[in-house]
Amino acid sequence: MTVRRRRIRPVPQELAPAVTLWVLRIMMPLGGHRDLVGSMCFSNDHVARALGLGDWIDDERDFDAALVRARLRELHREAERDAERKVPTILHANVARLAALVGMSGAECRILEFATMLHHERILDDAAETLGNLSAAKIVDVLSTLLELQPDEVRAALGAGGVLARSGLLTVDRAINGSLRSKLDLLSNRFADSVVGLDADPISLLRDTVAPSAPARLTLDDFPHLEQELAILRPYLARTVARDGIHQGVNVFVYGAPGTGKSELARALAAELGCELFEVASEDEDGDPVGGERRLRAYRAAQSFFDRRRALLLFDEVEDVFADDGMFGQRSTAQRRKAWINRTLEQNQVPTLWLSNSIAGIDPAFLRRFDVLVEVQVPPRAQRERILQAACGDLVDPPTLARMAQVETLAPAVVDRVASVVRTIRDQFDQPGAARAVAWLANRSLEAQGHAGLDAGAASRLPPDYDPAILNADTELAALLPGLQHARSGRICLYGPPGTGKSAFGRWLSEQLEMPLMLRSASELMSKYVGESEKAIAQAFRQAEREGALLMIDEVDSFLRDREGARASWEVTRVNEMLTRMEAFGGVFIASTNLMDDIDPAALRRFDLKLRFGYLRPEQALLMLERQCAALGLAPPDACDAERLRGLPQLTPGDFAALARRHRFAPFVVCAQLVTALEQESAGKRGRQAAIGFLA
Repeated sequence: MTVRRRRIRPVPQELAPAVTLWVLRIMMPLGGHRDLVGSMCFSNDHVARALGLGDWIDDERDFDAALVRARLRELHREAERDAERKVPTILHANVARLAALVGMSGAECRILEFATMLHHERILDDAAETLGNLSAAKIVDVLSTLLELQPDEVRAALGAGGVLARSGLLTVDRAINGSLRSKLDLLSNRFADSVVGLDADPISLLRDTVAPSAPARLTLDDFPHLEQELAILRPYLARTVARDGIHQGVNVFVYGAPGTGKSELARALAAELGCELFEVASEDEDGDPVGGERRLRAYRAAQSFFDRRRALLLFDEVEDVFADDGMFGQRSTAQRRKAWINRTLEQNQVPTLWLSNSIAGIDPAFLRRFDVLVEVQVPPRAQRERILQAACGDLVDPPTLARMAQVETLAPAVVDRVASVVRTIRDQFDQPGAARAVAWLANRSLEAQGHAGLDAGAASRLPPDYDPAILNADTELAALLPGLQHARSGRICLYGPPGTGKSAFGRWLSEQLEMPLMLRSASELMSKYVGESEKAIAQAFRQAEREGALLMIDEVDSFLRDREGARASWEVTRVNEMLTRMEAFGGVFIASTNLMDDIDPAALRRFDLKLRFGYLRPEQALLMLERQCAALGLAPPDACDAERLRGLPQLTPGDFAALARRHRFAPFVVCAQLVTALEQESAGKRGRQAAIGFLA
């Protein structure tokens, strides 16, 4: 019988020479052929075809395992004779640049080149799969054989103290056994493609992990509310980036609610100092989030890459690392790497600004290691107007801009996006139309975030004819004004039934004192989480102090309830926090309550003045009725109307305000209808009081 000799194909040239050599070393010296070559076929046709063994794939009837192995041995011998084959030119050049930047040895360069091709070249990865799952110790033997390095060289290069690990370029997953590719973890998912395909500056190779920050749009002059913080932070960072006696361990923690300008502050600082600013990415080029572990590796790489540059690092959304603990007691990334984090905060070479939306949930042991902690609060109203003017002043009129400036939750980033949308279609609007479009878009964004819109406070604004003399207070309200104008300080408690004008008096007083009003309700300050209410109270007082605002807290009985009746320690803590802040506050503070009897006696002693607001006296009610008729275009009340009105003992200014709102959709025709509606309001109050008394 004639034995047909199989035609031998050369190894295809699509593979880089070094890849071909590595694949053949995997097959023969490392024994991968035992998995690739079965008794009747190949376990991976792609690898076989890449090695020129395609004929045995096309005609499996003639498959001869012994002949295939013989051919593999022959191919391996040929490749070893030409063992000087190089890796792709761009890869070699980029690794050389990285080596110059971070100080890699020759062995480390060769290992990084191999790992990069392993992640980039499918055939090499498939070939390595034939080795099965490997331990960290076995990885040393494999790389030693593939790269012709001594085991000690490989072990040192892959060690935790080696340049590869310290720079984050390449780490070994030592947790469990796995494939060669899974054990050799590169800096990022895109790193291999970038290093193989992009002949560029090393910094550009990190673009999906660490990238240059966007240019600053603001200057430090746009942060006057941080004057004290910047008086320390600016010269400290200036000395740091100049390496003037400060060489390592410089870290600044910046926190504050979303939209308060933390990132812009970092960019403005870098611009002021004339240094570069690089950001540790929180998402990759595909927009997918980058996990805490990988972000830490990127940060570690940046320390090596930018060590010799005049630069700052920006690590935004640090919750990904410091507060990403999950259910069932899972620890955060920082907790799992606590020793490494602590060492980093003490030894990092590149000064870093760490940004967070909240300080809550972050271990105090970490916070103690930051040099400076800066809270970025909502800018004062005057500053908000300035920022808005720069962002959209060409699109809105002054009244619209003033409305927008009143809303603390309207973030500058939102305004920028809104303005960009309107400018894109600017030719569709006249000037008033552009202003309406900006306001409409801003409202939609605020409502989507769960915030009140631009006109949320419109219904509570003072009417032009507001007169404090109509309020039934136990002190002449106008007489308080001169003293408060002189002192600019005072703690006043307003108490009495709902609707008697307490909140309106606070608004009137702020206008007369020419102080911005900062109104907070109990619902805004209360939190279901222990300790969060105290933080909200403290922040409200600090913000009012900083803005020179009149602070008014409605329903203050929620925070100053008598501690004798407290059922939990946090209730006492909340009262104590409010009392402490009241005593320390140097401005005008007004508290209002409908439940004076529930307030803690110690709190009452801390108020300079307690004003009682009662139901309207008959002559006040008649005056309000006359003014209401005039405002609604009705004939003035006659004697019968006045007599009926005198029989209503529980009228408040709030009742008249409610009727004015009702008139918008159910107009009154004559004054008698107004009086009838007031009788119904009064009867409802008496009915509620009787029901409560019966239940008692």
